[in-house]
Amino acid sequence: MRARVTHFVRSRVVPCEPVLDAGGPAAAAATQDLRTRAKEEGLWALPLPAELGGQGLPLLQYAQVAEAEGASDHGPAALGSSPLLDVTMLQRHGSGRVRDLYLKRVTAGELRTCYAMTEPDVPGTDPLMTGTRATRATDGSWTVSGRKWFASGAAGADLVTVLARTAGAPSDREGLSLLLVPTDSPGFRVVRALPVFGAYGQWEIELDRVDVPADHLIGEQGQALAIAGERLQLGRTLRCLRWLGQAQRAFDLMCERANTRVGSRGPLADHQLVQQHVFESLLALRTTRPLVHEAVARIDAGLDARIEVGLSKVAAARMLQQVADAAIQIHGSAGLGPDTPLPALFRSGRAARILDGPDELHITSVARRVLRGHQA
Repeated sequence: MRARVTHFVRSRVVPCEPVLDAGGPAAAAATQDLRTRAKEEGLWALPLPAELGGQGLPLLQYAQVAEAEGASDHGPAALGSSPLLDVTMLQRHGSGRVRDLYLKRVTAGELRTCYAMTEPDVPGTDPLMTGTRATRATDGSWTVSGRKWFASGAAGADLVTVLARTAGAPSDREGLSLLLVPTDSPGFRVVRALPVFGAYGQWEIELDRVDVPADHLIGEQGQALAIAGERLQLGRTLRCLRWLGQAQRAFDLMCERANTRVGSRGPLADHQLVQQHVFESLLALRTTRPLVHEAVARIDAGLDARIEVGLSKVAAARMLQQVADAAIQIHGSAGLGPDTPLPALFRSGRAARILDGPDELHITSVARRVLRGHQA
C-alpha cells in the first residue's frame, strides 16, 4: 500500500503541484480529477471508517502510509484522508442528526470541512481568551458572532467547526464549546486569504449573528477544550508524519543533486562539506522518525501521549526546515527558483514551527510535565 501511495503521489500529484498551489478553478478541477483517479485505483479515504465509505485502515498501518501521502501538501486532499480529524471528531461527539447528515458525504468528498479556533486579536496558544460568542435562543439554537483566522481551506469548505464561548467571560476555563457551522448560513463570510510566505490555503472568516441548529453543538456545552485536546494530539502527529514525507523528498533531491552536479573539481558528492549536509540531514530524519511513531503507538493504544506528541512536533518541524535548507544549499541558486519544490518545502518547515502551536509552547509544556513527574 505504501508503494502504491508513493507512486500515486509522485506520478500524479507532484506534477500538478504548480496548478494546485495557484488555486482557483483550475486547481479545483485538478483536485477533482486526482480524487477520481484515487478512487479508481483503490486509494481513496484509506484511514476513514469503512462503515462511512472509507477503507478503515488502522492508525498504526495508516502511519506507514501517511509519510508517503504527505510528501506533497496536496496528497491528503487528493487521496481523501484530509478530513480524518473532522470525521473522527464528529463520529465521536456529533449528534445523531449531524452524523446522518454529513459523515458519509464528507468521507465521499462531496462536502469539505475545516476547523476555526485561532482569532486575530487573541494569542493562538491561549484559547481561554476566545472572543467569539455563541448565545442560545429559547428553541435551543445558537447565534454565533466573531472572527477567526488561519482556518485551513475555509474558502472552499461546506462546514466549519468553530470554537466559541457559550458561557462565562474570557480567561474562564468553563464555557467554551464547539459548534458545526454550515458555511452557506447567512452571516458567514470569508474575509480574506492569508498567504503564508506567498502560498495560499489559509483564510480569515467572519461570523455575523450566524444561526446554528441546536443539534450542531459538538459534544456537551463547555466541553470544547477536552474535545480539542483529543483532536490536537492526533492532528499534530499526522502533521509530523507528513513532514517526515516532505523531508524525505527534500533529502532525495539533495542526494540526486550532489551526485549529478559536476564542477571543475568533480561531482558535488565528493566534497566533504556536501557530505556533512547529507549526514546531518539523514541523522535528523532517522532520529525524528522513531519519536513520531512512538507518539502514534501511544495514541493508538489510548495512552497519554502529550509528552511524545510535543517532542515529535518540535523535532519534526525543526527537521523539515533543516533538511529543506540543506537541500537548497546543495542546489545553489537553482534551489531558490521555481524549478524545484524546495522553496515550498522550506516554507512548510518554517511555518511548521508556529502552526499547531509554536515550538516554545511545546517545549514549556513537555518540560513542565517531565519536571512534575520527577517531583512526584
